[in-house]
Amino acid sequence: MAETKTVTVAAVDAQIKAILGAWGMAEPALSITARVMLWADLRGIDSHGISMIAASYRRMRDAGILNFAPKIEAVVDLPSIATLDGGGGLGHYPSVRAMELAIGKCRKTALAAVTVRNSNHYGAAGYYAAMAAEAGLIGISMTGVHVAATVPTFGAEPRFGTNPIAFAAPAGRNPPFVLDMATSTVAVGKLVLAARAGKTLPVGWSVDEQGQPLTDPKRARELRRMTPLGATRDLGSHKGYGLAMMVEILCSTLSGAIYAPTRPPSKPGDPYNVGHFFLALDPGAFRDKADFNDDLDAMIDCLHATKPVDPAQPVLVAGDPETAMEIKRTAEGIPLSSVLVDELRDIARAANAEFTL
Repeated sequence: MAETKTVTVAAVDAQIKAILGAWGMAEPALSITARVMLWADLRGIDSHGISMIAASYRRMRDAGILNFAPKIEAVVDLPSIATLDGGGGLGHYPSVRAMELAIGKCRKTALAAVTVRNSNHYGAAGYYAAMAAEAGLIGISMTGVHVAATVPTFGAEPRFGTNPIAFAAPAGRNPPFVLDMATSTVAVGKLVLAARAGKTLPVGWSVDEQGQPLTDPKRARELRRMTPLGATRDLGSHKGYGLAMMVEILCSTLSGAIYAPTRPPSKPGDPYNVGHFFLALDPGAFRDKADFNDDLDAMIDCLHATKPVDPAQPVLVAGDPETAMEIKRTAEGIPLSSVLVDELRDIARAANAEFTL
């Protein structure tokens, strides 16, 4: 097991900005991207925070794939619908812009959807859905990916990404309900984290070239063959497979972004053209908004009051562990593996950026 060190929230934020800034990212994209990445680390979604700099962004930057000064443009702009071009940069900034646009349109039309194309990895899907919930709306966020890593049921080669779905809804006295899930059994980042920590993978996370279970995290990271949510047909992997295709249709086919197996980049260094989908829905258009919040509070309270199997482990709802982790890490700091800290030190040095960890 790799050692960890706990780093202040301010230091992690500063490190993200120092490296991305040295790579050419300017404001306001810099602060927004750092905020989305830090949100993931604070909530315990370690695979989508600062670790992405070492796990993926450095490689894409070195390959010339990422544009760190993209121009975000609206290519479709209707009363309740829009499509943005992400300019070939990281997806965090255009995605925040897209959900802000969806929220603004939703205020006028009660329902709005915005897609993004020509983008890239956008971090934790839940951040954008939570933006809508914080505005008193229901939010949905989904994303495609640039490379297939999930095998379809009965298959032995990948055809989809992790294709996450996030859904958030505002409550009254409870925190918002925030569901953020991959349609694969786990996210690729979990394989990266397991490899760094030297942990053996659980059976069902990944498969080899013959479709057989794979538990070596380094080998799994190299092959990038993960199972759909459910792991096996008997446990419902066909459902995760179907959800992955739904996400791909909304994010890629609808926006005009790529579906990786059929339209990969034509040559090394070409932008990935990843697509995202965002939706904002006003519950107050259907009924009194306060009554909606009260009823959602009652549902959450009912679930929390469910008799648990183990009294030491109460029943939770989506978002509970992340909310608790955010409170803890805000107060105590963010744990980073020593391996990641060393990688970030090397990246900062190579970029002539300040090392703050």
